[in-house]
Amino acid sequence: MNKSILVLGTRGIPNVAGGVESHCQALYPLLVEKYNLDITVTARKPYVPYTKSMYKGIKLVALPTVTNKALEAPLHSLLAAFYAIKTGADIVHIHAIGPGLVTPLLRLFGKKVVFTHHSQNYDHQKWGKLAKFILRLGEKCAMKYASEVIVISDFMQKLMSEKYGRDDTHLIFNGVNKPQLADQKIIKQYLDRYDLAPRDYVVAVGRFSQEKGLDVLLDAYKRSGIKKKLVLVGDSDQPTAYSDKLKATALATPGVVLTGFLSGEALNSIFSQADTFVLPSFSEGLPIALLEAMSFSLPVVVSDIPANKAVHLADKCYFACGDSQALATLLTTAVNQPLVCYAEYLKKYDWQLIAQQTYDVFLAAENDNG
Repeated sequence: MNKSILVLGTRGIPNVAGGVESHCQALYPLLVEKYNLDITVTARKPYVPYTKSMYKGIKLVALPTVTNKALEAPLHSLLAAFYAIKTGADIVHIHAIGPGLVTPLLRLFGKKVVFTHHSQNYDHQKWGKLAKFILRLGEKCAMKYASEVIVISDFMQKLMSEKYGRDDTHLIFNGVNKPQLADQKIIKQYLDRYDLAPRDYVVAVGRFSQEKGLDVLLDAYKRSGIKKKLVLVGDSDQPTAYSDKLKATALATPGVVLTGFLSGEALNSIFSQADTFVLPSFSEGLPIALLEAMSFSLPVVVSDIPANKAVHLADKCYFACGDSQALATLLTTAVNQPLVCYAEYLKKYDWQLIAQQTYDVFLAAENDNG
């Protein structure tokens, strides 16, 4: 395959917080390595320190955007679409439904478009009416006009068939790398930084926005009375009333530790020594943080939303979404349990397999005559 591919819809790589960003950072280096593809990833200037750069064979280009949460993704995607048209990219790979708005424009200019549907973002509580309208419109544009569509869960595949009659979607899961354990001295340095002890804390990872349900977790933690610390890994991209209140509550709650965004060695160190992982989200696509926690064999406690149920964990791992008392009760039984082997669960979340499947979709798009 001798085609150029431009990627839009991510804030940027490498080491930019977010599920789509983690997905792109893991996927595209493998596609370059295995298939020698010409790939350019467009980033959003506020999130990366470069204008042009390279990362593991991928060309990186940062384009400007506004930092308004409703308009940031659509406006950046429009600029990225014009950049794709100007530079002559053959295939454009769009991530997420907000950026999906530019699909008809790209098709009008003869581009083959591969669209990956990560999440129904319009279900997130943080969005107002205008933003939800834009997100729903983006989903509709992408589902109707994309050359090929990738979905990341069987739940999403079924939903897109029911909503849009699109029965040709490709089911390709998110992936997880094998855990990279740091040297014990380095792990100890990170634990000491946050005054943590091995297997003496519960960890949650996510952006400080309403759909992640971290306020529910904080309430549950206080109700539970467990003696282990609660480590919240994450932050907000821009301060909001919700994130400010969440931080204030966390700082006023004994036993809660805020680390900010972590990645790489730091995040792996925290995962590797945790007792339990908690994901209290109201909305997800297929959460990479959950897969990462499973790769470290952590017992997990997750909300019973469809995206989390699609991982098919044991029933005892799920609690009623938004119910802090149910979560508190589950936490008291989940801590102090042995590590869990998820080898059978994780087979289908292998990045090597996902890279091969994505390459096959690019080939299908290249041969699409529509």
